[in-house]
Amino acid sequence: MVLNKQVIFVKHVTAGFPVPGEHLQVHATELDLDAPLAQDEYIIKNLVFSIDPYMAVRMRPGHMAGNFVLGKPAVGFGMGVVIKSNNPDIKEGDLVQSMGNGPYEEYTKVRGDLLQAYKVCNDPKTTGLPISNYAGVLSMPGLTAYYGLMTRGQPKQGETLYVSAASGAVGQLVGQMGKVLGLRVIGSAGSDEKVAYLKEIGFDGAFNYKASDISEKLEELCPNGIDIYFDNVGGRTLEAAIAKSNVHARVVLCGMSSQYGKAVQDGIHNLFLAIPKEISLLGFNASYATPELTNEFRRTVTSWLQQGKIKYREDIAEGIDLTPQALLDVFEGRNFGKQIVKVADI
Repeated sequence: MVLNKQVIFVKHVTAGFPVPGEHLQVHATELDLDAPLAQDEYIIKNLVFSIDPYMAVRMRPGHMAGNFVLGKPAVGFGMGVVIKSNNPDIKEGDLVQSMGNGPYEEYTKVRGDLLQAYKVCNDPKTTGLPISNYAGVLSMPGLTAYYGLMTRGQPKQGETLYVSAASGAVGQLVGQMGKVLGLRVIGSAGSDEKVAYLKEIGFDGAFNYKASDISEKLEELCPNGIDIYFDNVGGRTLEAAIAKSNVHARVVLCGMSSQYGKAVQDGIHNLFLAIPKEISLLGFNASYATPELTNEFRRTVTSWLQQGKIKYREDIAEGIDLTPQALLDVFEGRNFGKQIVKVADI
């Protein structure tokens, strides 16, 4: 018998951001690891969780992608190791990747509907890449960057790409992918330290949006206009990017983090510019990526990481107890890079 800590969703978020202790609480239950398993069941020791902005959206009433269930663990992406199995397709010692609905707890007994929530992912054993990468750059955030840039951005060598929230889980990848593909890349972030990091990983220009006028900086850093804007924040940044966009520009709508905590969201007041400039505003959801594109992403980005063509910064919180605070940190801009919670060593 072991104590199994779980991150429990206890209250809907109706305004603002999820507050540790109010909306998410860490509780412990008992789990008998020695009890016999039914056919196809297995037990995972969870290793890392991905902490992502969309999680707060799933904590609001009536979200289209399916709310977290009150009184149950929050769910998301992560990696774990199988410690016991009565499933012919799953062996003890296999690494498994949760695909968006894995419970955030120390141990998970996989059965019933949860059998569809995981897939075997032993890649870290052969690629030499950290297990945490498979909850970030080689999981949903990485696929989001690749799918959005390639299918919606339609990049062409020599074009100018502007990325907001560029030091975050998705933004840092979009910018570096753009550089690999021959684009001029500009990014914005919320601190001078983050701006310095963007320049370190190859961005052609970067600015602190909190310490400068966004429109003025885009005028300075994008003298030939913007061909692709990868939008992670919405609001006034989206408005400024539309104003600076070229004819036939593509605005890739990935996230609206500046709007998530607002009861009334800000409007965009210059959408009419999309008509004479023939600007395309393109939303997307990486869960609709085809298996073929997903496999292409995994092969391509693994190779780029191994060759050092792209780097990936992670902000790792140690211990499951820090999960609620780690989510709030993402919204308050205290994290630097992809936010991960390390639950246990393998």
